[in-house]
Amino acid sequence: MSAIYRAPMRARDRDDVAAGAGAEFGIEQGVVGIGESHGDKGSRMLRRFADLPDGSFVWTRTSDGTYRLGRIAGPWRYDDSPAARAVGIHHVRPAKWIERPFGEDEVPGTVAATFARGGRNLQRTHDERAEQRTVELWAEAGGG
Repeated sequence: MSAIYRAPMRARDRDDVAAGAGAEFGIEQGVVGIGESHGDKGSRMLRRFADLPDGSFVWTRTSDGTYRLGRIAGPWRYDDSPAARAVGIHHVRPAKWIERPFGEDEVPGTVAATFARGGRNLQRTHDERAEQRTVELWAEAGGG
């Protein structure tokens, strides 16, 4: 089964960026990403992100409250473009995003619950049923 992750794409050090703006940047740019991380903890978080296997599923949530489903599709790189600076998302990996947004009632409950708790970290969702439903949604939406 493929692992799934919650990717809020909110920079930990940027309170001036609206929730969902980083997700919209990621979808528009075809990436999934995280903000700057400092110190030992930040280094570990960045390494975990960079080491995620290609094909890992990621869920994000845009400013209108809908969810988007993607898959990691390439190696880590640093993005210092004006668009990345505007939202504070600099550590990115290529991602293929399904065009169709999903409502709260369509996503696996465990995924919705992780977003409801808040937080800005990339987080793995440990739930076999959520993983299976994510795979099904990916296939149904034409993700391949």
